[in-house]
Amino acid sequence: MTEMKDRIRQIMEAQHMTQQTFANFIGINAASLSSIFNDRTRPTLNTVEAIKSKIPNLNTDWLMFGHGQMFNDDKPDADVPTGDDGTAHGSPHAAAEGRVPDLFGGGGDALAQHPQQRGYAAPAKTEIRYVERPQRQITEIRVYFDDLTYESFVPKK
Repeated sequence: MTEMKDRIRQIMEAQHMTQQTFANFIGINAASLSSIFNDRTRPTLNTVEAIKSKIPNLNTDWLMFGHGQMFNDDKPDADVPTGDDGTAHGSPHAAAEGRVPDLFGGGGDALAQHPQQRGYAAPAKTEIRYVERPQRQITEIRVYFDDLTYESFVPKK
């Protein structure tokens, strides 16, 4: 059985994101995510909520416990709509009988309709902004010695 950190990594890879990008995307510190992946800390409820808020169709049971599918929109075959004769649309029987399944439920012009008119939500766009930070300055350098002493160096201004 996989651990929660492995499932978080699967989500990150499914979203085609690096560790840094994924941490920024879900709004947590990159060091916190690194600590989870390196077994220094365990994922908290805040981490789960941060992921769930950015990926709403994620199956929380799968994320936390490994039960079910990764996404809630993965439906089992029992939910496939059936035709007049009880045969599932898209089933091998429908194809063998020469019937073409109506996958969009609106006939031929369903593809010409806008996604919201067909009952589907438009995909959300994620915007990533890179903010320039001012140049950092060194204020102090400390050197620690093995005899438990240290020296501080402060740059001249």
